Amino acid sequence: MKNRRKFIKLSAAMGAGAFLPLQFCSPKKESDTLSEAVLSASTGILDNFGLQLYSVKENMAEDPVATIKAVAGYGYTQIEGFDGGKGIFWGMKNTEFKSLTDDLGLSFIASHANTYENLEKQAEEAAAIGMKYLINPWVGPQKSMDDFKRINDDFNKQGEICKQYGIKFAYHNHGYTFVDLDGQIPHDYLLENTDPELVEFEMDTYWVYTAGKDPVEYIKKYPNRFTLGHVKDKSGDLEFSEPNGSTIIGTGIMDFPTILRAGMDNGMKYFIVEQERFEGTTPMEAAEKNAAFMKSLVF
Repeated sequence: MKNRRKFIKLSAAMGAGAFLPLQFCSPKKESDTLSEAVLSASTGILDNFGLQLYSVKENMAEDPVATIKAVAGYGYTQIEGFDGGKGIFWGMKNTEFKSLTDDLGLSFIASHANTYENLEKQAEEAAAIGMKYLINPWVGPQKSMDDFKRINDDFNKQGEICKQYGIKFAYHNHGYTFVDLDGQIPHDYLLENTDPELVEFEMDTYWVYTAGKDPVEYIKKYPNRFTLGHVKDKSGDLEFSEPNGSTIIGTGIMDFPTILRAGMDNGMKYFIVEQERFEGTTPMEAAEKNAAFMKSLVF
């Protein structure tokens, strides 16, 4: 698979060379030009992408080890976890979980977690095995902007705790932070008032889009703040406002080549597949199909 993808990159670069201005075709720099073209083409292919394990939560509850092994076989190179009731390491020690993922060639880059409880312990254990992020996935709709201002302060404090242990803190959005509240958009407030050195953001592209906002515009408006992204497509067969409307990536209405290109150009480093609704397929089958889409995507 890796050889096939290298071939795709080289072929794309060779094809792009036919359209290079003449000044880039000078014999004295031919090897340099090809290298630059290959590098340019390669930025449009994702060598590494992950799966949010919540997408296969039932399978994780039954047999987390077998599920993670299957996910690795689909071509994912990264996983993002969640707390399914047994902690983010699924009843294993952090070092045991790392051994499992390492043996499968997977990077356990991040996990959704309750950052309001036992954060010090979680941060210490996560950092000890080389995880990059602990992510707050939910604060819920609030009654006023004053509530979000308090949450803003909480995030800065939680980010400071994570930093002390050598790991990063991020917040994952749902749609409610993109809905006007007291004349403000809460997510804008969080982006503009959290400390960039302490708080990063994971953009759930589906929820931004479902809230009526443009993910690309947000990525460009706040460069380097959305360092992680959920790749989750939206079905065109349902009402646009339907909250539970995700579908297999590439079969919905979201323009992921454009979204991911904007992400790569503006500081997004991790691209994590997520799907929560399954029609005519199983979560594991969907995970496999989503991996195939991500491997074939060129943008």
